[in-house]
Amino acid sequence: MTDERYYEHVQEALGYLQSASGSFRPKTAVVLGSGLGDISGRVRDPQVIDTKDIPHWPRSTAPGHAGQVVLGKIEGRPVALLKGRVHYYEGYDMKEVTFSTRVLGMWGVAQYVGTNASGGIDARLQPGGIVLIEDHINYMGVNPLRGAAEPRWNVRFPDMTRAYGPRLLDLCEKAALLEGIHTERGVYIAFSGPSYETPAEIGMARALGASVVGMSTVPEVIVSNAMGMETAVISCVSNLAAGMGDAILSEEEVLSAMREASGQVGTLICGLIKQLEAL
Repeated sequence: MTDERYYEHVQEALGYLQSASGSFRPKTAVVLGSGLGDISGRVRDPQVIDTKDIPHWPRSTAPGHAGQVVLGKIEGRPVALLKGRVHYYEGYDMKEVTFSTRVLGMWGVAQYVGTNASGGIDARLQPGGIVLIEDHINYMGVNPLRGAAEPRWNVRFPDMTRAYGPRLLDLCEKAALLEGIHTERGVYIAFSGPSYETPAEIGMARALGASVVGMSTVPEVIVSNAMGMETAVISCVSNLAAGMGDAILSEEEVLSAMREASGQVGTLICGLIKQLEAL
């Protein structure tokens, strides 16, 4: 796909969403990672759009990713919740992986809030723990901004010094404190997957300063920053990373842990949105 066709495809997808939702315009977008789709039940007066109906929208093949866009309000704030994402490991290229992020950016979304399941690298972290990501290491071997410059979207070399917005981090911690939810700050390292990492790779990631590991999120964060969206990521530790425990890693373990943690993650997201709406 040429860069020009990609831009047109994003416009067509946005046009469909705007036509389907009328005058609705989300201020904040939340991407619900593996096993967190039930959080969409907190949206008031929801309008559910299947992504298979949106032109050019890539379809998720990953477990726990429903493939829906839910529009409505949380704490009175207009939001768009994406129930699922697509991943590089599914065989999609980076344009497809970040397609939804481009659509949200063109829709004028101000805040992009990602969630994900992760493996715990920091010895302090246990399954069910919540980590507010403050930085990342892109170990996927590719960058979603690679290709011809597109000044209608972003500058050629966007700054990533504060990829995870300090204001949103503070608001997340304030919301967590009010709700009695314990959180840690940490660094997320992204591998391409789909195989889980080896113990040696996790040892390397720890030496590099990573706290949690996963196979998503970083491409979208790069694009959300490039398009000027204030960005936050809430990561839920679903398992100990390879070599950190004796368990055999599996997607069933991840989804089970995320279902158990979804209540707290949902409460934290609602608390963050309440803080934003009160500003």
